[in-house]
Amino acid sequence: MSQLHQLRAMTSVVADTGDLDSIVKYQPEDATTNPSLVLKAAQLPRYQPIVNECIELAGLKVDKSPARLGHCLDLLSVKMAREISALIPGRVSIEVDARLSFDKEATITRARQLISMLKAQGVGTERVLIKIAATWEGIQAARELEAEGIQCNLTLIFGFAQAAACADAGVFLISPFVGRILDWHKANTKRDDYSPEEDPGVLSVKSIYQYYKQHDYSTVVMGASFRNIGEIQQLAGCDKLTISPALLEELSVNESSLERILDPLASFKSIPKQIETESEFRWSMNQDAMATEKLAEGIRNFTADQVRLEELLVDLAYREAS
Repeated sequence: MSQLHQLRAMTSVVADTGDLDSIVKYQPEDATTNPSLVLKAAQLPRYQPIVNECIELAGLKVDKSPARLGHCLDLLSVKMAREISALIPGRVSIEVDARLSFDKEATITRARQLISMLKAQGVGTERVLIKIAATWEGIQAARELEAEGIQCNLTLIFGFAQAAACADAGVFLISPFVGRILDWHKANTKRDDYSPEEDPGVLSVKSIYQYYKQHDYSTVVMGASFRNIGEIQQLAGCDKLTISPALLEELSVNESSLERILDPLASFKSIPKQIETESEFRWSMNQDAMATEKLAEGIRNFTADQVRLEELLVDLAYREAS
């Protein structure tokens, strides 16, 4: 029995890809996308008809204004989400433009627009998570969206303050980025080798998981951004894990026994409940250099890929028009 099969017995496996072929191959319960994954997928031959359709529907051939381009991007994300949702039993995460990460009202408006567009494509609200960066503004936008029945995936979780604030806001799911936490520690300490048991990203997710279970929060913990299968093995039993096709393949050919590490019924070290005001949250983030730096970097990187995707669509529109 492969470790992937064993993992599925204790953890919901999510595909961290927009590649339909990989989703068909590994049959995850859910799938998650982001601007980087949409950019990669948009360049695959399988998606070219969808990309061309979005350019046509948005009128991008005759008008390349920011409004038309934004509409084209939303169409592309929605149509990709529709294709993915047809292949999985669960939910697909679709991300709000990272450039709105510090604008609560604009995030709410864009989330509602995406939900409306998805409904028009036959994808119900119960099949979707709106993915939002876990800034203070993003978390408060999610609080309001959750209250109106739009469930959210708060991404770019690096610090405990973010996780605690998300739980307090009643967020459906969070995505702590295991590998990127490890990357920061390797770059900013004198240590460049961590065992899976000592991996700071793994320890962060374990702490969040224990905090949520101890205080009976319903928010789902979905570990993300893995660098190796050792990190995944150490989080076996986590609510969900979103895993790249390369690591899914490694797990599928590994037939070693997989031990359950996280269990909601286990006894945990007591962690006091942490509910912070905006100023307290910002101070906690300020005191956590890793979380502050990686959150900012993640937003910049998603934005850069969003811009590259825009450039790709404009280039394709020019070619189609010529």
